[in-house]
Formats: sequence, structure tokens, C-alpha cells
Amino acid sequence: MTLLESLRTALMTVRTNRLRTFLTMLGVMIGVASVIALVSIGQGANSQVISQVAGLGANLITVLPSRGSELTVDDVKAITDRVPTVGRAVPSLSSSTTVKAGSNSYDTNVEGVTENMMEVRSYKLAYGRFITADDVNARRRVAVLGQEVFNQLGGGVPLLAEIIINGQPFSVIGVLAPKGATFGRNQDDVVFIPVSTAERVFKTTALSAIYLSARSGEDAGLAGAHTMAVLKLRHPRSDGEDPVRILSQDQLLSAMSSVSRTMALFLGAVAGISLLVGGIGIMNIMLVSVTERTREIGIRMALGARPRDILAQFLIESVLLSVLGGLLGIVLGVIAAKVVSGLMDTNYVFSMIAVVSALGFAVTVGLFFGGYPAWKASRLDPIVALRHD
Repeated sequence: MTLLESLRTALMTVRTNRLRTFLTMLGVMIGVASVIALVSIGQGANSQVISQVAGLGANLITVLPSRGSELTVDDVKAITDRVPTVGRAVPSLSSSTTVKAGSNSYDTNVEGVTENMMEVRSYKLAYGRFITADDVNARRRVAVLGQEVFNQLGGGVPLLAEIIINGQPFSVIGVLAPKGATFGRNQDDVVFIPVSTAERVFKTTALSAIYLSARSGEDAGLAGAHTMAVLKLRHPRSDGEDPVRILSQDQLLSAMSSVSRTMALFLGAVAGISLLVGGIGIMNIMLVSVTERTREIGIRMALGARPRDILAQFLIESVLLSVLGGLLGIVLGVIAAKVVSGLMDTNYVFSMIAVVSALGFAVTVGLFFGGYPAWKASRLDPIVALRHD
């Protein structure tokens, strides 16, 4: 019996028992669909995380004061003077407060910064201008509104309009272009003012954070270590604790990648169990098929079919069931990825590698779990098989 004849016979068997065939393929379908959907959603989420981290700023390093430590603008100057791998440094003195414009008011985060904030944190202007060095030196009461604040204050705040921050008047000099949310924080929900002005308005010189931009991605690790050394000298602690916590984009990506890998392994195990169940189902049905078709096998052997022909025929039927289940699973997985990503408001990435791997796994399941029933069929005694009712 040729391969083509075996395939034709397998297709006839599949068409004859359609409901049983569908139920047999169901486990493989669910397993393959799970693999496709999980890989697509996982890769989409990973690319979204990378995009969000990149959106924080180019080669960004964030310096946060530890409990009991206090950073000031002088620390920013020390870092720029003594850490050559840092391109720019921006102090951040922030406070949650109410901003008013006419009859509208909105609770937001007001952040005192310097002129380098846009470059370090990758902000863009919708219109107007950003804070300049002259604004910082002169302690001017000027403000740049994030898009969310602009919308909440009526969406029609003109340039040079007066707004009230913490009871003091400020002139609006610019509005930022939308940037979106990153790790649950809306980056458009902010008002920027000169850091020197913020020190007076909020009556403190303690910074909330320092944002650094490394000269290159390769310099980020060295810049973080050097910055820590400088700040340890400036803020020695008797308890031996570090005066600051330093977070870099690489650390964030590494942490998120670790979480993604753990989830992928867990979900992959679930998908693997589904494929295992599907394979067991195929083995069970193939064993039933061998029993039902014992007389047919005996007739084929009597007409000259060799044991390897019988073996090949049942293996082809088993693999056909797995491949058909795999193909339907791919379609189901793509649909599931679209639906779930839409409900979760995340991206999904269709991966051909995942498709090929899933199909390869389906073929392997068919060969592995169909092997024993095929071997059993090929070992039947033709005389005994012909006597079977």
C-alpha cells in the first residue's frame, strides 16, 4: 500500500466517524490554541512593556532617596560634575495638590524640574514652550500642563493664562503632547514648574527623585554604580544602608522579563497538559479503532499487506487527527488571542515560530500516542483477525 493510498484510507475513516473524530481532536485543538494564544499575548505584552520602558526616557536612571535620607539640588550638581557617564541630570520635587483655572479645579501631581526634563524623560510639546534655565534661575511662576490636566481644566486653557497652584498664581507657558500611561501611572497627569519655584511653593528642598540620562545604554550600569558611590560619600549613614535606590531601564526590563518567563512556563505547562490529554484521547480512539477493524486488518493482510503497511496506515490516521486538530487549534488560538487582547486592552503578536512549533508538537503527539495502537494492529495474526466478528 502506497503512502497516498494510506492517506486516502485515513481521510475516509475520518469522514465516516465525524463526531468521534472531532471529539478526539478536541484535546489537541485546545492545547495548540492555548500555545498560540499564550505566545501571541505574551509576546504582545512583552513588546508593550519594552515600549513603555523606552517611553520613560532614553537610557533613563531613576535615583530615589531611601528612608531617612534626603536629596537636594546640590546632589544633582555633584552627579553631573563627578560622573562622566551621565549626560544630563534633572531634579524632581513633586507634591500632590489642587490646580485651579477659573471655575475648574483638579487634583494632580505638581513637579518642580529643570530645563532638561523633556529630553531626559522623552516628553514632547503640543504647543508653547518648556521651562528654561532662566525660569529656574529667576524662580519664575510658570507652568507646563500635561495633557490630562489640560483636559480636566476645561481643555481651553490658553497660553499665559493664570492658574492657581497651592494658592499661588502661575502663568501657563506650554502644554505637553499626550504620552499615555506607564506601569499604571498616567504620565499626562502632571504639571511642571521650575524646581527653584517649587522649593518656595512647597517650602522644602528635599527632592522626590533625580532623573539621570546615561550617555549610552552600555554606560547605564557604570553610571548607576558611580552615582551610588558619589551619593554615599555625600550622605554617609551609620546603619550601613545605601542612601538611595537606583533603578535603571535594564533593571526594569530584566524584572519584567523574569515575570514574563515565569508566567510563560506556567501557562506553557497548562497547554502541555492539554496536549497530553489530547494525545491520550487519540491513543484511546486508535485502540478502539484497531479492535473495531480487526477483521478489516485480517483481510488486508490476506491480500498481501505487510505489517509495516498496517503500521503506516494507523500511524497516518493518528497523525492526521493530530494535524487536523492542530490546524483548527491555530485558528482558534488566533481568535482567542484577538478577543483576550481586546478585553485586556493589550497587544498581541502573531508568531509563525509558535505556529510551526505547535504543528510540530501536534505531529509528535500523533506519532507518539498513535505508535502503540499502530504497532498492535501490525502484530495481529491474520488468521485470528479473519475469524474476528
